[in-house]
Amino acid sequence: MKAKIALLLGICLLLTACGGPKEGGLLSWFKGGQKAEAPDPQLSELINRALKYYRKGYWEMAEEAFRAIRDRYPDTPYALWAELKLADCKFYARKYLEAIVLYEEFEKLHPTNEAIPYVIFQIGTCYYKLMLSPDRDQSFTKKAIENYERLLQRFPDSPYTLEARKRIKECRERLGEHELYVAKFYFRTKRYRAAYWRLLYLLQTYPDTRAAAKARPLTQKYYAKAQEETRALAQGTLKDFWGQPYR
Repeated sequence: MKAKIALLLGICLLLTACGGPKEGGLLSWFKGGQKAEAPDPQLSELINRALKYYRKGYWEMAEEAFRAIRDRYPDTPYALWAELKLADCKFYARKYLEAIVLYEEFEKLHPTNEAIPYVIFQIGTCYYKLMLSPDRDQSFTKKAIENYERLLQRFPDSPYTLEARKRIKECRERLGEHELYVAKFYFRTKRYRAAYWRLLYLLQTYPDTRAAAKARPLTQKYYAKAQEETRALAQGTLKDFWGQPYR
């Protein structure tokens, strides 16, 4: 009997610990200021199983256990905790698009929950993890910035602020590199005016990036070529990349 009581108390202490989600904490966000009662034996077994799989990185098995907690005990704080842990399982399994759906659903259903700063941070981090190289589409990068900035605006004193600011800077660097790549591509394919305007956009939008520092020495050269293209277009002598005249 004493061993069973000790086990239940240990689980409660673990769930209410201040550790991050990786250790299975965060239950304190879902108690609503009330003292949590020790779970019944069946729920305790489910919690134990979920945390065991979670710590070992058996994400699908952990999901199954967390889903059972959520569905079988919907009126307990453990259900809300399990709901968030399902999203975390997707995140740590690197299924970021699926994780985003679950985090956003949690935010929509529980907009005033204390876990919302963490949830917004995680949404931003999913997009951050999905970012592509500078030569590819940067929609995920922009989404990451959007969510990190949303976190800073709504919860400027959250424990995630410092990391969010750091990642916004990284994302802006990625966007700057993308603009420089596109400008150089336009220049290489003899679309000089497009190259010049893309370079100006980079300098105006991401002036504090390394890409902007690389772009500044190119502005005079790009401007001169853009002027040549404008004159050639006016004279009807402009040719495309393949040497054919524009019609």
